Amino acid sequence: MHTRTIAELSALLHEGAVSAEELAQALLERIQRLDGDLNAFITVTAEEALAQAREADRRLRSGEATPLTGIPIAHKDIFCTRGVRTSCGSRMLDPFVAPYDATVVERLAAAGAVSLGKTNMDEFAMGSSNETSYYGPVRNPWDPERVPGGSSGGSAAAVAARLVPGATGTDTGGSIRQPAALTGITGLKPTYGRVSRWGMVAFASSLDQAGPMARTAEDCALLLQAMAGFDPRDSTCVDRPVPDYRAALAGEGDLKGLRIGVPREWLEEGLDGKVRACVERALQVYRDLGAEVREVRLPNAHLAVPVYYVLAPAEASSNLARYDGVRYGHRCQDPRDLTDLYKRSRAEGFGPEVKRRIMIGTYVLSAGYYDAYYLKAQQVRRLIAQDFRRAFQEVDLLAGPTSPTTAFRLGERLDDPVTMYLSDIYTIAVNLAGLPGLSHPAGFVDGLPVGLQLVGDYFEEARLLEAAHRFQQATDWHRRVPPGCA
Repeated sequence: MHTRTIAELSALLHEGAVSAEELAQALLERIQRLDGDLNAFITVTAEEALAQAREADRRLRSGEATPLTGIPIAHKDIFCTRGVRTSCGSRMLDPFVAPYDATVVERLAAAGAVSLGKTNMDEFAMGSSNETSYYGPVRNPWDPERVPGGSSGGSAAAVAARLVPGATGTDTGGSIRQPAALTGITGLKPTYGRVSRWGMVAFASSLDQAGPMARTAEDCALLLQAMAGFDPRDSTCVDRPVPDYRAALAGEGDLKGLRIGVPREWLEEGLDGKVRACVERALQVYRDLGAEVREVRLPNAHLAVPVYYVLAPAEASSNLARYDGVRYGHRCQDPRDLTDLYKRSRAEGFGPEVKRRIMIGTYVLSAGYYDAYYLKAQQVRRLIAQDFRRAFQEVDLLAGPTSPTTAFRLGERLDDPVTMYLSDIYTIAVNLAGLPGLSHPAGFVDGLPVGLQLVGDYFEEARLLEAAHRFQQATDWHRRVPPGCA
């Protein structure tokens, strides 16, 4: 059962060929057997999962089921889950048990999905390798000595290793797409505001967006269908009808009439030569499917990384100010006074990368530096968004590499933050503009997966999913299984 996609499992469940309880039990046993080597999960909720599975079987028998009823999934440990630890991969929140479900968790549960647990992640979603977690690094199923990408590395590794057929992730600067690329799965970051952020612990509020991670575009469509939609509890959520994403994928077909732009800036210096060759072969598949592929320009693309690492830390320093040891989370022992409580609780609770970003963010927001750094970064952010708007007047989608390299070795970039930050050089601008982006498997280099990134105009998730689905109908990269995970 573990080799089946969500769509395939849904058909089997509705036919009665397998029960939701049998499926959940089989995957829980697989997690117990394999996750010790991967560290993809922080918390496994076996009892709760089996109870949900039994309820799913009742709904299947009574005809009340949706396409996701009985489907096992996992949630990134950044989503609040009632009665279950929500740690954000940090010592600061290690003891925190949420009293409510995030909207994403709530909606997937309402659709009948069965949550098997919470996945590992970079601390407070700050990282590109899943090495900053308080619970230790996640290992890439394709090579346990390499990273799975971050910050949604636990979800990516769990899906790639066939521990679950789908999982939730969050994407602030590439944290769904980059790990999807490095582990050989499909990951979608929706348009900012398409999916509610209520109950999703904030890193950078103007950039964070929840999205699905699965093996195929079709599976991502099924998950997004349940996740998307207006939520009055989230002031940034857009009140806009949700299309039928799976219907957009129906049948066989080509991509005639689709115009794909390839930004010149994404194929220049910094991109590994073998990865570039792999991307170009994937673009040829799109040509063979009838799409027109042409070069476009994003002249301010080179400014995305510096802009992001002003704005994201600024928002993080504000959002993380609430963790003071008073109300919840880590609290130091025997504080001498209130100042000592604040200082030691935060010093003990946060890891080095989170502290680095808090310090940067506080600096750029401080008097005397706000105009020079934060305000200027917001102005350049607007220029980056305008570049995309001009590009989408010429083409329907943009395409290029998701990551400049394949998965790098554990520890290789931990002492070089700038090199680590450059791992997201092709994904960050999409978040700054609030656009939807998708990464799908596009080949292999030296036995490691390569992802192709597709970017669409606002609320064009259906078009992204359709293009990726047609590509996956013509290729088999998404069907490849890591060694030892078959």
